[in-house]
Amino acid sequence: MTTEDTVPTAAPAATRTPDGDATRVPDARRVRRLSLAFMGLAHLTVLGKRGKGAAFAAVEVLFLATLPLTLGRIIDLVTLGTPAPDLPVMFRPNSLFMLIDGVMVLMVFAVFAALYAVSVRSARADLAELRDGTRATTARGRNPLDSLANRGFPIAGLAPTFLLIAFFVVVPLVFAALVAFTNYSSPSNVPPAATIDWVGLTNFKTLFGGDALWTGALVRVFLWTVVWALVATVTCYAGGLLMAVLLQNSRLRITGFFRALFILPYAIPGVVSLLVWRNLLNGSFGTVNRTLQALHIIHGNIGWLSDPWLAKFTVVLINLWCGFPYFMLLATGTMTSISQDVIDAARIDGANAFQVFRRIQVPIILYQTMPLIIMSFAANINNFGAIFFLTGGGPASSDTVTTGAGSTDIMVSWIYKLTINLQQYQNASVLAIMIFLIIAPFAIYNFRRTKSFKEGEL
Repeated sequence: MTTEDTVPTAAPAATRTPDGDATRVPDARRVRRLSLAFMGLAHLTVLGKRGKGAAFAAVEVLFLATLPLTLGRIIDLVTLGTPAPDLPVMFRPNSLFMLIDGVMVLMVFAVFAALYAVSVRSARADLAELRDGTRATTARGRNPLDSLANRGFPIAGLAPTFLLIAFFVVVPLVFAALVAFTNYSSPSNVPPAATIDWVGLTNFKTLFGGDALWTGALVRVFLWTVVWALVATVTCYAGGLLMAVLLQNSRLRITGFFRALFILPYAIPGVVSLLVWRNLLNGSFGTVNRTLQALHIIHGNIGWLSDPWLAKFTVVLINLWCGFPYFMLLATGTMTSISQDVIDAARIDGANAFQVFRRIQVPIILYQTMPLIIMSFAANINNFGAIFFLTGGGPASSDTVTTGAGSTDIMVSWIYKLTINLQQYQNASVLAIMIFLIIAPFAIYNFRRTKSFKEGEL
C-alpha cells in the first residue's frame, strides 16, 4: 500500500469573493470529467458559468441533431456513389458533389472538435479563477457581457474569419488534393454521366515511373519550370538593378524621363504586352522578321516561337522586358535610403564607382530585397501568363498529343491544358500537389522572416 492510498483526499478548498462570501472550489478531476462528457456541462453544474455553458451545450446539441445527416455524407465520401447507367443523367449519383459534401462535413467535424477543445480549456481556466479567488464580483452582481468583452472578444471577432478560411480556402484545397487519389478523367469517369472511384496512389505511380511517356513529360516540364523560374528571377533582378544604378549615377538632366519610360512595360497590363509580342515575333508575318529582312540582316524567317530552344530564350527575353521595371523601382528606393555620407567616405578612401556599387550598394540592396527575390522565384513558378499568352506552351513536343505538355510549358500551364483540353483532372491534381510542396516552403520562410511574425504573440 502506497502513501497516497493511506492519506485521505483533502476536501476542496474554499475561496472568498471581494464581497466576503465563501465559494467552494470544485474538484479538478470532476471538472475535467464533466467538461469531457458534454460541452458546457462543467460550466452549467459546478462552475456557475451558465451563459457560457448554455452556448457550448447548444453547439453540441445542434451537432448531435444533424449527426445522422452528416454520417450519410461521410458514407457517400467513402463510396463516391454507385453507377446507375439506367437512370437519366440528371438523376444519377454525382461523385463530385459527394466528394465536396464529404470534405465539408469533415471540416464541420474539425470545427466541432476545435470548439470542444475550447470548452475544455475554458472550464480549466474558470476553475483556475476560482482557485485564485480572482472573480471580480459575485454571480448576483456580475455583468454577463464582461467575459465576452475581455477574453472572449478576440475569439468572437476572429471566428467569422476562421470559418470563412476553413470553408472557402481549406475545403477547396483539400477537395483538389483528394482528386489526385481518384480516376476523375475523360472519357470514362466524368460525372454525372459516370461515377469516379478511389484509386489510391495509382496516379502518383503513373507520373513517377509507372508510364514512361508521362514520367518523361513530368521530368521535362519540371526541370524547365525550375530553370525558367531561376533564370526569369535572376535576369529581371539583374536588369532592374543595373538600370537603377545607371539612372542613379547618371548626370543626365532627363534621368526622370528615362525612369518613367522604363516603367511603361510594367505599367501596361502583361496580357496586352505578351499578345503584342506574340504577333511581333510571328515567324511568317511578324514585324521583327520583316524588319530584319528589310535591313538585310537575315534572309529567311526565324522561328522565334516555333523552335523549342529559341522559344525558351524568347520567353525569358520578353519576360525580362516586362519584369525588370519592378526590381528597378525596388532597387531605386533602397539606394535612396543609403546615406550619402557613407558613399562620400568610401570615395575619399579611394574607392571608385564600381567598388562603391559592389561593396556598399549591392550588399544593402540584397539585404533589403532578398525576401522579395525569393517570393519572385516562387511567383515565377506559377507565372502562367508569361508562358500561355506568348507561346501557348508550344511548340509541340514528341509526347504532346498524349500528355498535352509543350516544349515551353511550365507546371501551371500544363495543369491548365490537362484540365481544359484533355480533362485529365486526376493527373492535374497530382501536379497541383507538387506545386504546393514547392511553393509552400518559400511562403512559410518569408512569413517567418516578417517583423509581425517575429514580434507578434502567436
